Amino acid sequence: MPPPELVLASTSPYRRQILERLGLSFTTAAPDVDERPHPDESAQVLVLRLAEAKARAVAAAHPNALVIGSDQVACIGNDILGKPGDREQAIAQLERASGQTLVFQTGLCLLNTARNHAQTLVEPFRVHFRALNRRRIEGYLDREQPFDCAGSFKSEGLGIALFERLEGDDPNTLIGLPLIRLIALLESEGLYPLGA
Repeated sequence: MPPPELVLASTSPYRRQILERLGLSFTTAAPDVDERPHPDESAQVLVLRLAEAKARAVAAAHPNALVIGSDQVACIGNDILGKPGDREQAIAQLERASGQTLVFQTGLCLLNTARNHAQTLVEPFRVHFRALNRRRIEGYLDREQPFDCAGSFKSEGLGIALFERLEGDDPNTLIGLPLIRLIALLESEGLYPLGA
C-alpha cells in the first residue's frame, strides 16, 4: 500500500503557510461544513466538533490519507468572538478586547481515512491585550485589515503591538494550526517531519 497522502482540510492561507514549514508534501481541500455553534455549545466543544467535521467532509475524496482539520475561536469569558468581516465589527471587537485577556481555542483533528480513525484535541492560547484607544485601533485596522481573522488581528504582523503578553505552548496555535501538537499526531501515524 502506498504511503498516505497528507491533506489539509482548509482554504485558509494562514494554515497552509504554517503547514508548509514542516517541508511535507500536502494538498488542500475545501471542507463544506456549517460552522454555526449549537445551542449552549462551549468554545472547546465547538472547535473540536468543527475540526473533525472538516476532516471528515473531505475524507471520501481521499481514501488513503491523513487529513488535518482545524478550527479556532477567540473568547472573552464565555463569549465567542468570530471573524469580524468588516471594519466596524473589528473596531467593536478590539475595543472590547482592550485591557482584557482573550483565550483562543483551537481544535485539531488528524483523520486516518484508511482506518477511519480520528485523533482530536483542543489547544488553548491566551492573549493579554494592552489598553487600546480608538485612534490606535483604527490605525492598526487601516494598516492590516484583519477582517478575516478571529479576534480582529494578525499576531504574525503588526497585531503584536496590541499585546502585553502571550501565553501558550505553541505560537502557531494563535495563527490557527498548533504545529507542535500536530507533529506528535503525525508521528503517531508514522509520518516524521525530521525523518524516522
